Amino acid sequence: MLGALLWLVFMGSGFAEEKVSLIVVAGAGGEADYSEAFAKWAQNWKQAGESAGAATRMIGLDEKAAASLDQLRAALRDEPKDGATELWVVLLGHGNSDGKDAKFNLTGDDLAASEFASLLTPFRRPVVLVHCFSASGAFLAPLSAPGRVIVTATRSGSERNYSRFGKYLSEAMNDATADLDKDGQTSLLEAWLTAAQRVAAFYKDDGRIATEHSLLDDNNDTKGTPADFFRGVRAVKKAKDGTPSDGLRAHQVHLLRNSSERALSAETRAERDALEIELAKLRESKASKPEDAYYGELEALLLKLARLYDKASSKAD
Repeated sequence: MLGALLWLVFMGSGFAEEKVSLIVVAGAGGEADYSEAFAKWAQNWKQAGESAGAATRMIGLDEKAAASLDQLRAALRDEPKDGATELWVVLLGHGNSDGKDAKFNLTGDDLAASEFASLLTPFRRPVVLVHCFSASGAFLAPLSAPGRVIVTATRSGSERNYSRFGKYLSEAMNDATADLDKDGQTSLLEAWLTAAQRVAAFYKDDGRIATEHSLLDDNNDTKGTPADFFRGVRAVKKAKDGTPSDGLRAHQVHLLRNSSERALSAETRAERDALEIELAKLRESKASKPEDAYYGELEALLLKLARLYDKASSKAD
């Protein structure tokens, strides 16, 4: 994107980077093998959070695990509701759905999708929801909202078998090979695509029928997009009903940012990201617009981006 060419202006500019918030919840394992797996995935996320300098809170891994739901409620209550920095909430474990209210299984009381939606209602800052558990597809529609990026391990509540997606996503967050566009950082989109590909390879190599199909939602349409719609980091397929594909926003979200990104304030990144999404949507509409109108709109957006970087550069000097 154009921003990649302009970030160099801010190298060493001295912005104090605001801390991202990361809440990682390990659910009830039920069996020792599952509990060990969820704990390992949680540690991978903790490592990523520490490397990113995120304000990281771990839930469900100690002797207070039976109070996990109360701890999550308290953690969300204490988080700032406004701002430009992201709140990440990662749920690792098992889930279930009876068609009424899907649940994430915790040690102690479970977390229902309806309650989770209520807990998140006050947030006006960017929220990233990573649902690595069986039947998590049923959490997508209730939680989809403006300003949110949602990843689910399954495409529906009916995919109830043990999900391996959480393993591969937690590994991708710390894996440089998941940086598909080679810009020195792994976006959530890139980590999700990498994890989904590794899940598919596991079932294929093991000769099994895949029982989990991950989805990504970042455009607030409650539909979600599967990983096989993408080639590289771009969606090359569309749903039969013409629903726009997701992915633009998820590719702007990073837990571990490169030095160029860290040199920008959270507010500048948010403004830049909004303009780049406008730019991407304009390019998608090129064929339907008169040439003069298209290039006029393109020039206007590019000028806004240039002014944004110039303004931020002046503040940093």
